[in-house]
Amino acid sequence: MTLLDKLGITHPIVQAPMAGATTPELAAAVSNFGGLGSLGAGMTAPDVLSSEINTIKSLTDQPFMINLMVLSEHESTTLDTAMPTWLSHYYQEKSIEVALPKCPALSFAEQLQVLYDNPVPVASFTFGIISAEQVQRLQSLGTRVIGTANHPLEAKAWADIGANAVCVQGVEAGGHRGGWLPQSANDPLGLLTLISQTRACTDIPLIAAGGIMNGQAIRAIQTAGAELAQIGTAFLTTDKCAINDIYKQALLDAGENKRSSETRLTRLFSGKQARALLNDYLRDFAKFESAHELPPYPQLNAMTKFMRVHATKNSDAEHQSLWVGQGVALVRQERTIELLERLVKER
Repeated sequence: MTLLDKLGITHPIVQAPMAGATTPELAAAVSNFGGLGSLGAGMTAPDVLSSEINTIKSLTDQPFMINLMVLSEHESTTLDTAMPTWLSHYYQEKSIEVALPKCPALSFAEQLQVLYDNPVPVASFTFGIISAEQVQRLQSLGTRVIGTANHPLEAKAWADIGANAVCVQGVEAGGHRGGWLPQSANDPLGLLTLISQTRACTDIPLIAAGGIMNGQAIRAIQTAGAELAQIGTAFLTTDKCAINDIYKQALLDAGENKRSSETRLTRLFSGKQARALLNDYLRDFAKFESAHELPPYPQLNAMTKFMRVHATKNSDAEHQSLWVGQGVALVRQERTIELLERLVKER
């Protein structure tokens, strides 16, 4: 049985679970079309998450996916690193008020409990790996489990604990890197290389992510050994995506050659490697990128939030985290359904 059949979808398209950018309406639209719609819920409070799951269930009777970020209790509750001096100076210069939270991230355990209490067709995980017992509990509730990997060893680890599939995320992908082993950050692999090396060490079904913007790219990853394509950047400029207008326009400008489409893998926004459109923040503070004292994720993410919120309120694209993949030059302003129809037609 193919992964398409196991997941109960018609088209080999997974809409990437981009936290902060996805909505129940976007996920339902993709699922109703026959792809796998998803909700990036790593930054969603448990009560809100349960409500959004119910909203998706009310909008579609087709399979959909919820994605969570795997963080330990220590990671989500510890804020023990000093704010970098350069960031403090920025806040002072811009007169931005800063009030750090007690905890830098939400409780993963409480979010996971939502998926036990309100089961979903598919659950995916990023930033770490869960236990075999947790995989089995989800599967006993009828939930298919998908891991995220940036390295073949991470994919094999998911296979070893019984996951139903793994999303291999190439270096081309936008947003945060999903892996957790040192190898995945030290020597990032391109998608086709990652697929082939992963295929050599495990036969778990693969979903491919990174730079996939059209039907031809879907065919290419299927030829390479993946069954489904997970697509994020192409959805960012569609009508049902939740990113703010300034962010969306910056991506469209990159696609129309009105601004550079150059991207960067950076830790400067959150403390964890993520790919973003190059802007003034990444240029101005580039010399601190490799600083050993850079706070880890999610601590730095909590520290830069005030800058990002201020930038959004002031229509400033230069200090927002413009998460996007290397395929940004191919974005289009179109309805979500138009993108889906185009992807299927191009295949």
